[in-house]
Amino acid sequence: MRKHYLKLVVLLCLSTFFTGCVSSQKPDPFMSGLLLAEAEPISPRIQISIAQYNEWLYRAELSSKERSELLFQRGVAYDAIGLSSLARRDYAESIKLNPAFAAAHNSVGVHYIQAGMFMLAYESFDASLDINPEYSNAILNRGIALYYGGRSELAVQDTQQFLNEDKSDPIRAIWHYITKRSNNAELAIVELADNREFIDSNDWTSSIIDFYLGEVPESRVIASLLADVKSQTQLNHRLCEAYFYLGKFYAWQGHRGKAENYFKLSLSTNVYEYIEHKYSRIELANLRQVQPVDAPK
Repeated sequence: MRKHYLKLVVLLCLSTFFTGCVSSQKPDPFMSGLLLAEAEPISPRIQISIAQYNEWLYRAELSSKERSELLFQRGVAYDAIGLSSLARRDYAESIKLNPAFAAAHNSVGVHYIQAGMFMLAYESFDASLDINPEYSNAILNRGIALYYGGRSELAVQDTQQFLNEDKSDPIRAIWHYITKRSNNAELAIVELADNREFIDSNDWTSSIIDFYLGEVPESRVIASLLADVKSQTQLNHRLCEAYFYLGKFYAWQGHRGKAENYFKLSLSTNVYEYIEHKYSRIELANLRQVQPVDAPK
């Protein structure tokens, strides 16, 4: 029996959807069966959590540190349902109450990246790492901020440190490749091939690396992400990631129309908490500029 939560919408006429793609491109098998996400609904659990945080914040007697923690948690909840302005306000208030809150500095820094306020983003991640030098998320996010801020030579140092913490994680290898590629595409692909040896082929995201390396077709990425999917939510999470990284590939190749559509597809999942969703809008903005980040040299 087909499970309702695994409904897949298959586009049979992709040529219309992918307007803007290079007309001379050879058709590939994937183009006749694109998988679209069934957009994530707003979680009732998160909505209830926000209501509880509101009640505690306005009714309970709290210390500054307790109030700071609740504001941060409410900010995380707002972020998870796409209410970014409210989330950013809560993170800022949390930091005012507890300036030594590393996670809050990191979270507000991500919002600065999305707003293109890179100097403030650097300061936020530096503050987070001053408080907790081992805070891995801040290390990665600072690297991403440096990358989008046009300082990829520094970004590589952070993504390398992040990768060194767990070389078996495909996403770490991919982000290091992304930042490295801006400086030296040839060396970046060699390093990606070296890092591939540490990654389990049973991890579906390894197929993204194999695609980057030219070892598997695009259709293999989609086939891999469907393996062992247990729920619609899990499928959406994987689609959010896959479409972002496929979008990056086609942006590098100069296929702007196709890249734009992949980033839009990543956004369509409504997986707001994933970095791939958060940075898809930046990628779209870059594609619409004369010289986007990481444009083909």
